[in-house]
Amino acid sequence: MNNDTLQYKIACEQDEFQQINSLNYQTFVEEIPQHEENDTCMLVDKFHDENTYVIAKADDEVVGMIAVRSERPFSLDQKLSNLDEYLPDQAVPCEVRLLSVKEAYRSTRVFYQLCNRLVSHCLKEGYTMALISGTVRQLKLYKRIGFLPFAELVGEEEARFQPMYLTRESFENSTKAFQRLMIRKTGALTTRSFLPGPVPRHKRVEAAFKRDATSHRSSPFLQEMEVVRESICDMTGANHVQVAVGTGTLSNDMVAAQLKKIQGKGLILSNGEFGNRLMDHGKRFDLTFHTLEKEWDEHITVEEIETVLQCDPAIKWLWTVHCETSTGYLYNIREILSLCQKYNVELCIDACSSVGTVPVDFNKVFLATSVSGKGLGSYPGLALVFHREIINPSASIPRYLDVGMYALNGSVPYTHSSNLLIALKEALQLIDYDGTLKISKNVRRMLADEGFQILGDEDYSPGVITIALNREQCSRQFGDACKSRGILLSYESEYLIKRNWVQVALMGEHKEREVLNGMTMLIEEHNRMIGTKVVK
Repeated sequence: MNNDTLQYKIACEQDEFQQINSLNYQTFVEEIPQHEENDTCMLVDKFHDENTYVIAKADDEVVGMIAVRSERPFSLDQKLSNLDEYLPDQAVPCEVRLLSVKEAYRSTRVFYQLCNRLVSHCLKEGYTMALISGTVRQLKLYKRIGFLPFAELVGEEEARFQPMYLTRESFENSTKAFQRLMIRKTGALTTRSFLPGPVPRHKRVEAAFKRDATSHRSSPFLQEMEVVRESICDMTGANHVQVAVGTGTLSNDMVAAQLKKIQGKGLILSNGEFGNRLMDHGKRFDLTFHTLEKEWDEHITVEEIETVLQCDPAIKWLWTVHCETSTGYLYNIREILSLCQKYNVELCIDACSSVGTVPVDFNKVFLATSVSGKGLGSYPGLALVFHREIINPSASIPRYLDVGMYALNGSVPYTHSSNLLIALKEALQLIDYDGTLKISKNVRRMLADEGFQILGDEDYSPGVITIALNREQCSRQFGDACKSRGILLSYESEYLIKRNWVQVALMGEHKEREVLNGMTMLIEEHNRMIGTKVVK
């Protein structure tokens, strides 16, 4: 059994409660004889209506559970008449019961993750202490997780229990020891990457990349290049695409070099970091252009764009990002293209974060750019430049930036990488727009339900989900805390730190179950940060 792919959540569905009753019976009737057998093989807890159940699920199967309630009297009150004498002053206790995991899934990690989710819930509800009657069979495990014993053993001879309690401090101290234990056992902490680059890659892509390198002048390589370019054009509707060794910055420099040849002015749109970078590209190439700038994440309307085009008929080109990666904002390219055609303006698009993430159509777009990483799900290192018309070499453009040189030489005018090319070829076969959209909607809904402030809505890119943290929370500390648990968020760029934002990028290879598990851990860390401030 792969315990790393289990989902930990609060039970809320009828089928989950039915499985809880079944697991309750298996554990506390058949395994630990606390209750009488019955014909239904179901055991509904006497506090069922008051319980909140934290569960572990393998697909649709409930394989572990733990229940928490705060209503007094606790079951432990019936076993210890002087329970309050053992509790600190001002304690806000809850009781934890029914800790159970199916035999095939029993491990320190599963027990720990159930308790981890439990502690997050307790912090959110304002509890300062969780009480439990720990079976003497598992005392070592309870202590490892952070439970501390108090009072004498309780219960009948055949079912003895040790009263124990868990606080945030004792759990966090045990967490450090637990993580060291897991690293010793597995060799490393399991990581889930939600970075916009480098992105998680499919095993097939990684295997392709590891093949022996071949000469970029060999016939097999040139044939592979042709196949890759045709595949990219088929996917994007582009007439032509050139593949260079480089990054998205290089591809945009190549576009700027082409715009330099156009007589007339331009217009660059910006409502975020990468729109600003397009303006910087334009300045470095000494292009003449207007800008339509808005505050970050503020909508730029077609009407506003049209007003600028009407005011200056000398505008001959418009340059914009498609997905503004700094926020997830997604421009409506179809409307902008229609407007450009109306005013005889050439449209250029930075689509580095959208190709492979959302469907695109570059058939009538003058120039566009993308990369082999990000949405295409391969390794970074290849820059893509799409063009509608045939482009010839230009002596006024530096050789490496001259799209015409690539077009003239089948995209191989200079040294190339067979490893990057074959990995990209494999990645192109794995694009799943519907899968990415489905996962993104579930993540947005999950985070919204937990009270996170998320930029935009489902009209934004499914590949970039931006979380705006409250002022009293620190995005860098939050990102560091998630990283310590193997959840890699995008948060270390200066523009994100400045705005106290973190991002969940869903580009590359992602499995829904693993993503939702990662979001559960993210939520736990967030609740722990809140709890650190409000729970004494």
